[in-house]
Amino acid sequence: MGWESLALGAVGGTIVGLLLTLFGGGGSVLATPWLIYVVGVVDTHVAIGTSAAAVAVNAATGLVAQARAGKVKWPCASVFAMSGVTGSLIGAHLAKQVDGKALLSWFAFAMIAIAVSMLSPKRSEGDPDVHLKPGMVLKLAPVGMLTGLAAGFFGIGGGFLIAPGLMASTGMTLANAGASSLVSVALFGSATSASYALSGQVAWGLFAALVAGGAMGTFVAVPLSRKLVANPQLGRSIFAVMVIAVAIYILLAR
Repeated sequence: MGWESLALGAVGGTIVGLLLTLFGGGGSVLATPWLIYVVGVVDTHVAIGTSAAAVAVNAATGLVAQARAGKVKWPCASVFAMSGVTGSLIGAHLAKQVDGKALLSWFAFAMIAIAVSMLSPKRSEGDPDVHLKPGMVLKLAPVGMLTGLAAGFFGIGGGFLIAPGLMASTGMTLANAGASSLVSVALFGSATSASYALSGQVAWGLFAALVAGGAMGTFVAVPLSRKLVANPQLGRSIFAVMVIAVAIYILLAR
């Protein structure tokens, strides 16, 4: 792998890190198309495995910051994440059995679903003091399992599914759900990438480039995020349209 590929991987990581910081869940879905269509990774499975590993690292970094801010609801997040890890391993195993071109088509449809979810207005109501109760476990566990299955199959963080799932299952606020979802994103990404790594389908050089670029993107996004405070939905809508455009390109380019 030449330095050109690593440089392009770093640029892609910067873009993904920037978008993730500015708009939240959904940004990492662009990592796989970037690796395939810009960097030139031929094997779809390698692209998915590599991006999943980078997503896990980025989520873990974000989790540290959110935990320090006291926004993570650890008991609820842990139940959701642990039940979803099994699902992510199953999803990754199933994805590796699917032809690369067919999997890429499914990935494009997942991108469209993510974009549509980003276009939907986000409610912020909820209980900021929510605590885990026995009845919640019956909701958190199955939703976590299904979300992990989707995250593992498509090699994405799944944040666009995790946050709504946490809110619906516990009644926590959007801010708490977004922060708590990073526990699942980190674990799902780790489980998915581990499955691909065991099959030799992670390009570690590109992984390092994505992570390094992601850190730079996060750094650049911090001052830009302040300018989007007044109208965050406008920014998310622009980004969602861009994701849909990339998904359409993937479907047409098959």
